[in-house]
Amino acid sequence: MKKLREEIRRCSNKEKAKILQGFFKTGKGEYGEGDIFLGLTVPQQRVIAKLASERILLDDVEMLLGSEIHDERMVGLLILVDKYKGDDKKIVYDFYLANTKGVNNWDLVDLSAPKIVGDYLLKKDRGILYKLAKSENLWEKRIAIVSTFAFIREGELVDTLKISKILLKDKHDLIHKAVGWMLREVGKKNKDVLEKFLRENYDELPRTTLRYAIERFEEGERKGWLRGNRD
Repeated sequence: MKKLREEIRRCSNKEKAKILQGFFKTGKGEYGEGDIFLGLTVPQQRVIAKLASERILLDDVEMLLGSEIHDERMVGLLILVDKYKGDDKKIVYDFYLANTKGVNNWDLVDLSAPKIVGDYLLKKDRGILYKLAKSENLWEKRIAIVSTFAFIREGELVDTLKISKILLKDKHDLIHKAVGWMLREVGKKNKDVLEKFLRENYDELPRTTLRYAIERFEEGERKGWLRGNRD
């Protein structure tokens, strides 16, 4: 752990850290309030995680997820994703859900939830996702919808649509974007299914969600949907 943290700090970049502090909304009252960045790139974090994965225990990962430093939490999650590829998938899955407090920014969710939660639930009951979708915690709600990316890749679209429906009335822009992103992925698999969902829920759709969902449509189609043409 000492060597891992030393390597993270060795790769720090003050100028990039300053940019990331603004990009990830770390100011007072913003969604990432108080988060600290050291300015590592994702490729740098992946290399560090890969080199440390075999020697780092889950107790160590828990320490990383409890860190106030974003880069350490990211490295911890990348290690966890690597560990999930082994034989103890249930242990890693359970650990992840027990430590969602440390999965507390959109990039942390997006790089880990589909690969751990989504993959684990491919052949299992998915009730936990509906529970997370109704959580008061912003990041647990994002975990719920983004985890379904794993299902979409397998052509299973129902849970994405059901969880999207639950989250349509959510007020946070990061949920609007996540739902729109997953709906767009649904559309890549089956455009008719996406259009049916959009027609049936048009009046409830946040504008951001709609824009994300129809991003791959032809320009004329996009303009029609934005004007309210549901045909």
